Amino acid sequence: MGLLRPGINEVIATTEFNAAPMGIIMRDGAARMVLFSGSHTAENIEKNGWLVANIVYDPLLYVKTAFGDIPHDNFIEESINGKKMYRLKDADAWAAFTATIDKKTSEALMVTLTPRKEIIERVSLHPVNRGFNSIIDITVHATRYRMNRDPELKTLIDYHAGIVRKCGGPRELAALDLLMQSIS
Repeated sequence: MGLLRPGINEVIATTEFNAAPMGIIMRDGAARMVLFSGSHTAENIEKNGWLVANIVYDPLLYVKTAFGDIPHDNFIEESINGKKMYRLKDADAWAAFTATIDKKTSEALMVTLTPRKEIIERVSLHPVNRGFNSIIDITVHATRYRMNRDPELKTLIDYHAGIVRKCGGPRELAALDLLMQSIS
């Protein structure tokens, strides 16, 4: 299996009718995640033991799934090894995993992912766009900023917002507008 590369892969993870941007850590051929305890994704992994990593190049979808729920018609049911799993219907590619909890604390779940199936739905080129990349960074900072209002995170958000305004296209600008509304 080879959709994910060494390092941290930013994907939109889906569980049972839940989608959220997540980083999947690939090191030494193993896939792992660290999830906030109490999140819908963590609860669903504890309950169902699976996750689908969706490869998506839509900056607006990253922001929408970071700060809210998306309608059920955005998901497609897949049967993987006899288990019902859900992926995003607009994913360019996806990888289904079983998820094993290695450690649980009051703050986080450490999870090992075992690949079960990968599919490339469509092949399309995505040139490097600093606006898109900054949407990913700003979304990570903004989810944390909403929890603690740390001024250092706000400085990072403002920095990346400037890059989005300079380098982004219409989807990145729409994503930035939604994100800024979500943290105000």
